[in-house]
Amino acid sequence: MPSLRDLPDDVESLKRLVVAARSEADAARAALLAEQLTVEKLRFELARLKRMQFGRSSEQLDAQIAQLELSIEDLEASAAHSGESDSATAAVTPAAAERRHPARRPLPEHLPRETLVHTTACRCAECGGELRPAGEDIAEVLEYVPARFKVIRHVRPKFSCADCQTIAQAPAPPRPIARGLAGPALLAHVFVSKYADHLPLYRQSEIYGRDGVELERSTLADWVGQGAALLRPLVESLARYVRAGAKLHADDTPVPVLCPGRGTTKQGRLWTYVRDDRAAGSPEPPAVWFAYSPDRKGVHPREHLTTFRGTLQADGFAGFNGLYDRTEHPLLEAACWAHARRKFFDVHQATASPLALEALTMIGELYGIEEQIRGQSPEVRQVARQVRAGPLLEDLHNWLHATLPKIPKKSELAGAIRYALSRWRALTRYRDDGHTEIDNNIAERALRAVALGRKNWLFAGSDAGGERAAAIYSLLGTAKLNGLDPEQYLRYVFERIAEHPVNRIDELLPWHVARPLAAPALRDAA
Repeated sequence: MPSLRDLPDDVESLKRLVVAARSEADAARAALLAEQLTVEKLRFELARLKRMQFGRSSEQLDAQIAQLELSIEDLEASAAHSGESDSATAAVTPAAAERRHPARRPLPEHLPRETLVHTTACRCAECGGELRPAGEDIAEVLEYVPARFKVIRHVRPKFSCADCQTIAQAPAPPRPIARGLAGPALLAHVFVSKYADHLPLYRQSEIYGRDGVELERSTLADWVGQGAALLRPLVESLARYVRAGAKLHADDTPVPVLCPGRGTTKQGRLWTYVRDDRAAGSPEPPAVWFAYSPDRKGVHPREHLTTFRGTLQADGFAGFNGLYDRTEHPLLEAACWAHARRKFFDVHQATASPLALEALTMIGELYGIEEQIRGQSPEVRQVARQVRAGPLLEDLHNWLHATLPKIPKKSELAGAIRYALSRWRALTRYRDDGHTEIDNNIAERALRAVALGRKNWLFAGSDAGGERAAAIYSLLGTAKLNGLDPEQYLRYVFERIAEHPVNRIDELLPWHVARPLAAPALRDAA
């Protein structure tokens, strides 16, 4: 920007400079507005794709979502860079700048504070008089202290008896991996980085190398394999607990798996089964169990749920049908209103159909009732649903039947209506059962960790890798459901499981260790 000395003295030249500056400012405002509109459009498209992703996703959809997120990041970073480098543009668009930045939240109180006092000279720079306190300004800045490695030396002195020469020595502390270098905290960090933060082992090896710690990927892989084997009895206990419930939420998602020796991938499957009755006022802890299979055949859920008795809430996948009509202990089928609603939503988004909007409005009224009774007892929920949702469901059923003959048979709206009518009995089961939910979103939320992870890892290395991932996802997901930090939980488990009696393995399930894990935090806060 020119200094005052560089400005011309005549009025006409000054006017031309003002006009030019105003034109540049207008152009900058127009460009910024265009970027903001592009960002909003991309965010809308991203939200739509994510709704699709957490239902049924494909690898192409994951790549499209990742690309959109990168586009938004680049646009926002470019706008921030322009705002910093062009003070004139920033000055003429303060409102836009405010809209671009989220509201600043106060920094967490539990974080340690380090105070730096910035003092001035003792004498006034203007007159040389003595300065006296007149208050202070305090500004907090969030800083990051990099994680660090340390070596713990376990020293066990030996003592010899003066009379019989017997040697006495304290027993060696247990290690998660026999004679292994990894301590419980490091092992937990490797597991959480791989399965919760989606950092492949080769990336972790590179990160540790920057700290001067050389850990080969093969070493990390060996730790993961041995650690997973150590956790297997705990995962089996978790699976028994999940299948002991009276109602389960089920879903599945594809996992690309490398075919050894061929250099290609096949489509494996991760199945999720969630026991979570908190919305029905149950005090029983929630839990999720993942199971891996090399394909999507219906035989797998039948094997997984051989011992399960009760209600299964899932989507319309035909592979679950064998569970509802099996000769011994058939399961009760509860369908998902979120799936039915999504079909009407997609029609309305694509065509602005008033009929689709009418269906969405009626389904929305059903969800409004659920919001009001969430957390109530099953008896209260059942009565409220029968009295309030019952008439709405009957009206919706009649509307679907009346609307279907009036629209083209091959239209998307007709398909959405037929989907709902064909599953009507399962869709309305929740009305007469206070334990059952209106939808299967509980299971879909459990699969988000897998859906998000697919952005960072392309495939599992083998079927064994898929089974290992399912086991670890089970423990990490259950820890989160019970309000625990997954890494803290795994650290607690690895500190104890090597010598823990296998017949008391249930004691290490997340809800049993919540209180011991909370105790140190409470002491630190005090």
